[in-house]
Amino acid sequence: MEESSSGSRRDAKIEKLASQLSLCDSEDDIEESKDDHFVLGPLLPLKQQLELDKDDESLRRWKEKLLGQVDTNLNGPTEAEVTFLSLGIISDNCPEMNTSLSINENQNNISFVLKEGSRYHLNLIFKVQYNIVSGLTYSNTIWKGGVRVDESKGMLGTFAPQQEPYTHTLDEETTPSGVLARGVYSAKLKFEDDDKRCHLELDYSFEIKKSC
Repeated sequence: MEESSSGSRRDAKIEKLASQLSLCDSEDDIEESKDDHFVLGPLLPLKQQLELDKDDESLRRWKEKLLGQVDTNLNGPTEAEVTFLSLGIISDNCPEMNTSLSINENQNNISFVLKEGSRYHLNLIFKVQYNIVSGLTYSNTIWKGGVRVDESKGMLGTFAPQQEPYTHTLDEETTPSGVLARGVYSAKLKFEDDDKRCHLELDYSFEIKKSC
């Protein structure tokens, strides 16, 4: 009887941990959390998270599966740090472009050209350090002549800290076509986590032409 009770408690712990460290949170999950007035608990350092229930073999294996072989600084800051390394443009009609997002460079000079009526993706390379970043989302707002013409939002997911950078391609977009669609556009790309902490706010511009 005691063994059955112990197994039930262990399964409950695993289920709870899985819900906290899901690597693919959906927008529906976020909305349900908001509807249920879910309140986040205190943020724990990664080292403390790894040491919790360390004597439970099942939980230890589960954490290793979710977090992998963590090779980051376990004694670093409590809050996750997300560093965006580059922004790329992938299009079938124009050459691929990648721009470094080094903090030592002037990021306001990012610009590129797209063909009218073409499909394209924004491609991101970023690094996560110190702790798990939960529910990383993006918003991309576009203006032409000072008038907002488009806004898209989406979920990137939840990411564990690791030495190797992550690569993520945003949802496909399609440029408008026609004489009135051509010209220069300004845009703002913003990334926030579950705690509404902004990890990057990037201004860029692009021009839509009849051909690249």
